[in-house]
Amino acid sequence: MVAEILSVAEMYRADSLAMAGGIAGTRLMEAAGWAVARELRRRFPPCRVAVLCGPGNNGGDGFVVARLLRGAGYAVRLALLGDAANLKGDAAHMAGLWRGTVDNLEPAVLDRADVVVDALFGAGLARPLDEPTAEMIVEIQHRKLPVVAVDVPSGVDGDTGAVLGVAPQALVTVTFFRKKPGHLLYPGRALCGDVVVADIGIPDSVLAEVEPSVAENDPALWLDRFPWPQVDGHKYQRGHLTVLGGAEMTGAARLAARAGRRVGAGLVTIAAPDQALAVYRMADPGNIVVSEADLPTLLADPRRNAWVVGPGGGQGEGRRAQLRAVLDSGRACVIDADALGWLAPCRDSLRKFLTPAAVLTPHDGEFCRLFGDIKGSRLDRARQAAACSGAVVLLKGADTVIAHPDGRAVVNAAAPPFLATAGSGDVLAGLIGGLLATGMDGFDAACAGAWLHGAAASAFGPGLVAEDLAETLPLVLRNLYRPENPPKLQG
Repeated sequence: MVAEILSVAEMYRADSLAMAGGIAGTRLMEAAGWAVARELRRRFPPCRVAVLCGPGNNGGDGFVVARLLRGAGYAVRLALLGDAANLKGDAAHMAGLWRGTVDNLEPAVLDRADVVVDALFGAGLARPLDEPTAEMIVEIQHRKLPVVAVDVPSGVDGDTGAVLGVAPQALVTVTFFRKKPGHLLYPGRALCGDVVVADIGIPDSVLAEVEPSVAENDPALWLDRFPWPQVDGHKYQRGHLTVLGGAEMTGAARLAARAGRRVGAGLVTIAAPDQALAVYRMADPGNIVVSEADLPTLLADPRRNAWVVGPGGGQGEGRRAQLRAVLDSGRACVIDADALGWLAPCRDSLRKFLTPAAVLTPHDGEFCRLFGDIKGSRLDRARQAAACSGAVVLLKGADTVIAHPDGRAVVNAAAPPFLATAGSGDVLAGLIGGLLATGMDGFDAACAGAWLHGAAASAFGPGLVAEDLAETLPLVLRNLYRPENPPKLQG
């Protein structure tokens, strides 16, 4: 199932559509509170719970949680930010069903508490927490109390993951219907703890009207288009990836080439400066190694359908000319590392020669050098960069974002910390390039490559170095492959 991500505005729209379809707001709120209470009961036996409620619907969810937990034998103390008489709508209704005391929001309500339910503010918060609320958050952290957050930890911007002043560290966050960007983008992602997406009765059919354009990276997005080998296939039908290698940092191109072969490219060539050819020829015997002086001839061969340009490439006008030649040929390509710097002088005219068949893979520093100081969240920045460049942009990081020029975007949450090692980015470039060679389009190849990259690192675990990624990839691919859907004959 595709894991759509909804912005705060899109989530409000989904709520409204559900209610317009006949689902009462009180029913949705009761279901939300029940989901939070269930998650707390799963993790904590009957104990003392402080439920902190805000003045909006998030606070209404908190009143439901308090009522349900008290009915299940928990000792509940409820505190409200503001006056209960000022609550409106469904929140006021749920407050009216609470038969206990409503305390003022102050640190004393945390006395003797074993766990805190944070129902103060949801994902729609757009300003820093005011002083009394911020003081409560600080006090929770000072006391090291476990927190169950409703929707998002209070103070986390649901659209960007930014912290608006201060926010608690949650053990678990229970959100509803679909995740929001703030659950996946840092620093919000780190503060959410485990994220549980609860079904509260909003029908999936509302998505047809909401039309979300962002999703969490998962094989469900691209697996039905993954280029498994065919029964009657051969290497030439699997595509031919060419990697431009440099004269000094030869390991980068070799890592990319090996990843491209592992992920499925039928043939892989490394084209490099003459003085480095011996080094490349001493590496993997399955690679074809040729002189970069033959670039015009290589580009004239239509079978060389995908290219990786940049890893270990070095600098110089000659390199920029090589990249331009690859782009002018119309080939699918990955532009990584040094090649991103070759593009920088053309920042204002990228759309003249880039298309969605090109995948740019910058980390944050490279992104700023190429695109300048684009404002907004990582999701916003990647989407703006894709729109202005005309290419698929993969903004690398712990919360990698892949964006298409048409506005579609994917957030990749599958990257473990073990990937913070030299050469892992070269492997990612090779994975994407190999998938381009097999015929995947730029967006699918970037999404699949990023997911496979993270899954291989997770499968290997601690001690990972870049060379291990391609060697672990067969295990990951084996787990994706379904024998009940065997390869078919070509055509």
